[in-house]
Amino acid sequence: MANIKSAKKRIKVIETKTLRNKMIKSALKTYIKKFEAAFEAKNVEESKTAFATVSKALDMAASKGIIHKNKAARKKSRLALKLNSLNA
Repeated sequence: MANIKSAKKRIKVIETKTLRNKMIKSALKTYIKKFEAAFEAKNVEESKTAFATVSKALDMAASKGIIHKNKAARKKSRLALKLNSLNA
C-alpha cells in the first residue's frame, strides 16, 4: 500500500479510469452484438443504424486511447464488409 499522498491519489485515479474504460469497452461489445443481431436477421435499416452507432463508438474509444486506432479501423472495416454484403 502506498504511503505517499500523491501515490494514494494515483491509485484512486487509476481505479476511476479503469472503471470508465471497462464501461466503454463493455458498451462497445454491446453495440457490436446489436449490429451482429441485426445482420443475422438480415434487417438492412437496423444494420445501418447499428453500424453508425458502432462506428462512432469505436472512433470515440480510439480517440480516448481505450483501444488502439488500428483496432478500431480493423473492426469498422470488417463490420462494413458485412454491411455491404447484406446490401449486395
